[in-house]
Amino acid sequence: MPAPDSIPKENELPLASTEYYAKLRKLQRREWWTWGTSLTVILLLTAGVASLSVPAILEEKNTAYGTGVLQAVSGLVFLIMLFGGYLTYEKILINRLRLELAERQTHSILWRDLAMVDPLTGLYNRRYAERRVREEIARAERRGYALTLVLFDLDKFKQVNDLHGHPAGDALLKEFANRISKAVRVADLAARLGGDEFMLLLTECDASQVPVMLKRLEGAQVEIGGKMVPIGFSVGWKEYEPGENAGDLFAAADRALYRDKESRKSKASASPPVPPQPVGSHTS
Repeated sequence: MPAPDSIPKENELPLASTEYYAKLRKLQRREWWTWGTSLTVILLLTAGVASLSVPAILEEKNTAYGTGVLQAVSGLVFLIMLFGGYLTYEKILINRLRLELAERQTHSILWRDLAMVDPLTGLYNRRYAERRVREEIARAERRGYALTLVLFDLDKFKQVNDLHGHPAGDALLKEFANRISKAVRVADLAARLGGDEFMLLLTECDASQVPVMLKRLEGAQVEIGGKMVPIGFSVGWKEYEPGENAGDLFAAADRALYRDKESRKSKASASPPVPPQPVGSHTS
């Protein structure tokens, strides 16, 4: 049987599974201690019964009575040992099965993360984001909830890569991902669509709340080459309207993003934010 020590070490596990394996290891140690104590008690009781029978066996060893007591005690000891051995074998099989299930769960988590999570930023990826948008649209349609899609495009990301290298670009992406994750609620969805494109899906939230959320992103910056560099971005959003599908919502938000990007190129920061009704854009 895989003993507790045969469970993978914590530094060999993905972070999401470390706590699970630690609990499993603790549970198996406690179970083996309980099992060992119980088996010891059973053996001591058996030894006690056998010792109490020894005088009768010695006194009547030449009689049928004495022979019968000896056979009964021997049979009792044999049955107890057989029963204890069988239960130990069953426990070994159960613990082995439990460990196999734990390993399968870990592999399932790993495959899920590969399929759903962006490895650089830790946000959900495009595949999962598009599926979630469709699901939330169906829910909003059924229950009449508000739903708003927000798209981001980072400014001068290519220049950062060209001037400072890809590690600097990766640091910028991770910092922006961290900021938008903290800017929304647990029920909302933050995702990286690819490159320097990000997405937020604000559930049960109309477009009037987007400027409030964007204020939480003001002042975002990342350290590059020993200097703090501000993270600029273009943004566009669209509130869901009955009858729209996911493609319609993405297309409308993308048009708003494009307008904001063009405005930033032509007017820099001279233009104030445009209130979203219902398609919005933000100029920082």
